[in-house]
Amino acid sequence: MSALRARCPNCRTFTAVAVGDGYECHSCGSTFAAGLVRVPAAWGSGGEGMVEGARMELPYPEVAIVERQTLDEQTEVIADALAPRAVALGGCCCTHIGAATGIARRVERLAVVWIDSHGDLNTPESSPSGNLWGMPFRMLLDKGVVAPEGAALLGARNLDPPEVEYMASVGLDDSLDRALAGVSATYVALDLDVLDPSEVDVLIPEPEGPSADELEALLRDLAGRTTIAGIGVTGLLATDRNAALATRMLAAAGF
Repeated sequence: MSALRARCPNCRTFTAVAVGDGYECHSCGSTFAAGLVRVPAAWGSGGEGMVEGARMELPYPEVAIVERQTLDEQTEVIADALAPRAVALGGCCCTHIGAATGIARRVERLAVVWIDSHGDLNTPESSPSGNLWGMPFRMLLDKGVVAPEGAALLGARNLDPPEVEYMASVGLDDSLDRALAGVSATYVALDLDVLDPSEVDVLIPEPEGPSADELEALLRDLAGRTTIAGIGVTGLLATDRNAALATRMLAAAGF
């Protein structure tokens, strides 16, 4: 598997070639700012809709489709497959483990900005459901891929008590000033269930979220404050509205 060549979303041929941090298609001449890794997997019960969401068409050349039998295997393959500027489209938020791990291996010090209506900070012992998709942010922190002082959680409004306790114990909050201080680059983990349910089609909607306009403004501000080396979009159902929404948010982040 190599990130040097990818399938062009416009002419559908495998002739998009890495040029610098982007891609240029040798067949149709289209250029792109990033390369896409698809991860049609959901590590939990009832996530089939999110799996299909990872197959949505986005305007980026497709570098790889990652389907593996274990989460550890998935993580390593994603990390190795990432384009120089990386977009990951996943079923559930476990996609971010591999994407953030791969970016962290390329930079001196990584920040992770986790934008989600949920904390994803449970452990197997604390999780009410046992679904792994409720644990990936905690996995990244426990593995040392990112330090708590280099991480921020934005938009969360449905946290389990153990998640709240953990955040207090390590000083994790929504401060971008703290998380971005002194970092080399940033990975953005974007679960679009952060949005108000009136704006998006997701498996686990949470009321009273931000509007699409507010999220777009946040991503533009973030792109102006740090180098976003990679971004993952997860939690979506396969609808035309969601495809347009994901494309809009990726553009706001500079991709």
